[in-house]
Order: sequence, then structure tokens, then C-alpha cells
Amino acid sequence: MKKLEALIRPERLEPVMEGLRSLGYPGATITEVKGHGKQKGVTHMWRGAGYRLEFLPKVKLEVVVLDEDLQRVINAVVKAARTGAIGDGKIFVYEVADAVRIRTGESGFQAI
Repeated sequence: MKKLEALIRPERLEPVMEGLRSLGYPGATITEVKGHGKQKGVTHMWRGAGYRLEFLPKVKLEVVVLDEDLQRVINAVVKAARTGAIGDGKIFVYEVADAVRIRTGESGFQAI
């Protein structure tokens, strides 16, 4: 199993979740986060004065998938999250050794 962690624009969350549901992955953990990448924030103009937002709002989406579905899930997230502008986000992939459902004791992918 793999854990996919995607940092995306908040307004792209619903299209990304629709893509995941269509692949059979309806569950995910969502966290509102702030950060920046290489661009180090953005500068905006307001009433003639410039101000800088160093940490931009993002959504962190976490989902555990089967190894054989990983590339399809990555493709779905990229397709739904991409706007073509700087700040579209990143995807990180981690190895998951095991998962256990506390209520029933099930383990492996059945626990997901």
C-alpha cells in the first residue's frame, strides 16, 4: 500500500475528491494548511500599496491506495488539481507497512 499526500489549492478539493471517488477511493483525510514553495509567497496590490503573503492557504489531502492503483490515483489528482499556474501544489508518496482498524481489528487494505 502507498500513502499519497497531496498539497493542492483549496478551490480544487471537490474536483479532486470526485476523481478519487470515481476510482473507488471515497475516503480521505483533509487538513487546511499554509505554506510556500520556490515562489516564496505572492505579492498583491491593495489601494495602491503592495503587500506580501508569504504563506499561502492550501489543502493537504491524504489517502492510502493499493500499489496497483497508485499511478491512476496520481493521474486523477493531477488532472483535477492542475490550473497551469504557479502554486498548483505537490504530491508525495510514502510506503505504508500496515493499517489496523481499531474497532474491528482488521488489518491491511481491509482496514482502509
